Amino acid sequence: MRLSRYFLPTLKENPSEAKIASHRLMLRAGMVRQGAAGIYSWLPLGQRVLRKIEQIVREEQDRAGALEVLMPTIQSAELWEESGRYDDYGKEMLRIEDRHGRKMLYGPTNEEMITDIFRREVKSYRDLPKNLYHIQWKFRDEIRPRFGIMRGREFLMKDAYSFDLTAEDGVNSYNAMFVAYLRTFARLGLRAIPMRADTGPIGGDLSHEFLVIADTGESEVFFHKDFNDMPMPADGADGAEELAAIVKGWTAPYAATEEMHDASACALGDDELVSGRGIEVGHIFFFGDKYSKPMGAEVQGPDGQSQPVQMGSYGVGVSRLVGGIIEASHDDNGIIWPESVAPFKLGLMNLGPKKDDCVAYCDKLYADLQAAGVEVLYDDRNDGAGAKFTNMDLIGLPWQAALGPRGLKNGVVELKNRATGEKIELSGEALVAKMTA
Repeated sequence: MRLSRYFLPTLKENPSEAKIASHRLMLRAGMVRQGAAGIYSWLPLGQRVLRKIEQIVREEQDRAGALEVLMPTIQSAELWEESGRYDDYGKEMLRIEDRHGRKMLYGPTNEEMITDIFRREVKSYRDLPKNLYHIQWKFRDEIRPRFGIMRGREFLMKDAYSFDLTAEDGVNSYNAMFVAYLRTFARLGLRAIPMRADTGPIGGDLSHEFLVIADTGESEVFFHKDFNDMPMPADGADGAEELAAIVKGWTAPYAATEEMHDASACALGDDELVSGRGIEVGHIFFFGDKYSKPMGAEVQGPDGQSQPVQMGSYGVGVSRLVGGIIEASHDDNGIIWPESVAPFKLGLMNLGPKKDDCVAYCDKLYADLQAAGVEVLYDDRNDGAGAKFTNMDLIGLPWQAALGPRGLKNGVVELKNRATGEKIELSGEALVAKMTA
């Protein structure tokens, strides 16, 4: 993509309303713009990152055996009245009426709707287990939306829902999602620590939230230092016993948010206990028959008797992850994207835009990179070198390649690694080879 044709409205100054790094940098990097309190439009650069994250989340859900559906944003209040949650959820739920006076709501979550879909279609234990998920926009009317997309009112979320015959099977589904989350966050360049959590309005008695450690995290967290070196689950570890062993390994060391932490009961010494601040990026629940029983989501068991299914739900804040990654990976100059979610892998800068030979060389290099399948943002504008370097650092692409008159004379391009700052000189052909290795 040529930057001269792209829509990238960057800002030189820090917006006064932005109090944390991700909000500040997303505005400055031209990723989002606010439309109303807690509601944002995603501009081209932000949209590319959002879709990269969404795809990784999708791939790991599919890998774990979940099946993708798509449910609407607007739900009937009748379903929530049936489950008993309509009056309990609070003012965070946006309640509306259609022209016929029917009570509707903008979904903050989808337990009721997915239970209704399931109960209409599945009648036998032979059709279990099932895990259905979607990636859809949600709305929760936060009393004080703040921190940009980190605590907005409208957000993109992946929510999955498991259905099993027995509690034992349900816990196995829970474990499969637990491990899928570990893999998902690792692919996003994050180390997320699972911590026992309050189930809140979702319900149930088994729940973990996954938190990314960052200085600007919402709550203080305490955890064993071993989490810093815990190995990710190996490929192929998908059997019930293997999943249970992985979950046990990741939940045995001490980890607690400030709400759950009891300093007097924590047996860890000062050399073992690590404290910091955490950003919640995922939350999983197993709640048994909390929804299936009142809503009549039953199947016929092996004995011929009907019984309510055992359920769990599993959420990942897809749009929130954009901010979480920035909070965990930035410096004074801007964002530092992990390659897996970067909007472009490489930023190519022509430092001699008024010299025909530089333009010709950079145009050819850009074409070669594109032909090789490299996602490249080509700064072909007439701006000065300083402005181009500043802009590239701000938007945080993993690699920056610059060519000016001196480099052209020597037949080399300067390549910079955004994360380490390391710079090397190499030929255009070698650059293409390195970017495709």
